[in-house]
Amino acid sequence: MIVINILSLFSNIGISEALLDKDKFNVVIANEIDEKRVDIYKNIYPETNMIKGDIRKEEIKKNIINKSIEKNVDIIFVTPPCQGMSTAGKMNKLDERNLLICDAIEIVNKVSPNYILIENVPGMLDTIITVDGKDYTIGEYIKTSLEESYSIEYKIINMYDYGVPQSRERVIFLITKKGISRKWEFPSIIKKRSNLNNAIGHLPILDPYIYDIPEKDMLKIFPTYHERKEKALSISKWHKPPKHVRRQVEVMLRTPTGKSAFQNKNSFLPRKKDGTIVKGYKNTYKRQEWHRPAYTITMYNRTISSQNNVHPGREIGRDIKGNKLYSDPRVLTIYEIMLCMSLPHSWDIPNIYGDSFIRSVIGEGLPPKFVELAVNTILT
Repeated sequence: MIVINILSLFSNIGISEALLDKDKFNVVIANEIDEKRVDIYKNIYPETNMIKGDIRKEEIKKNIINKSIEKNVDIIFVTPPCQGMSTAGKMNKLDERNLLICDAIEIVNKVSPNYILIENVPGMLDTIITVDGKDYTIGEYIKTSLEESYSIEYKIINMYDYGVPQSRERVIFLITKKGISRKWEFPSIIKKRSNLNNAIGHLPILDPYIYDIPEKDMLKIFPTYHERKEKALSISKWHKPPKHVRRQVEVMLRTPTGKSAFQNKNSFLPRKKDGTIVKGYKNTYKRQEWHRPAYTITMYNRTISSQNNVHPGREIGRDIKGNKLYSDPRVLTIYEIMLCMSLPHSWDIPNIYGDSFIRSVIGEGLPPKFVELAVNTILT
């Protein structure tokens, strides 16, 4: 069987390629600028030639092009940073990272692969860049730069429609060189979708670690904290208790599944350290819902106060005043986030950098389940 060689640009830690069948697809070259991501990628994919550096630098770009031609790269993944285009970021049209698409297109044109996958947030289509004194939306720039040699298909999709237990909208370009008999088409939508309960509902209750009080006081709130922690870590080293402050944990303990703490009684509204009520929106301090897919996992998935980050929980009883209590008053663990991104249960991320970093890079990733489905359409 012929193995199709792939170049992964802006490769992050290799999330996109995590489910590829290695007997059919081989990521022979990857490029990433960030040193930490490079280190993790090399640990996970030691056989891939990782070219570290900024593709805006000519020597890096030339190296990527030459190695790709040498290895007969047939597919290029292009997944540039989205912070300048995303509603979860700053949406700064002057963000220099928005122009990285130009360097990626230059590489594409010189390598001349048969197929190209370009992915980003939907805002990419309307983000304006200025190239050689002329304004384009990024969507227009891609089409203008490639349409002479390539057939271009693109649409905004929700990863939930493709077996990912997460509502995550992305614009995807599937691009085929003209004259190729097998055109790259979007995979069929999966009828049986996966929700949060399918993804993480089998996992046992896990209490958060409350870091702003003595442990003896935390154990009065969570008497079985250590037993639950040990059980969780036996499942995965990344299924460890998130760390939160007591005042946030207390309000989430009394927040029902699918609700925001801003809908609680006055005594259990989110408060600052000085006791004043926090100003916020009902999609923050909010528990997710079991019967729905996970909300979009962002780079900021470690905080209760950010959007839609809190575990759904289950009713577990009442406090001494009769208020209902709910389990898991915490954000999702890294392991739970991995499952919601359709990463393999056993995917071995090396534990060489902090949890916050791992959370942020996963929040930027392209779910590998969609990539797996998409590349397999080339073969059928």
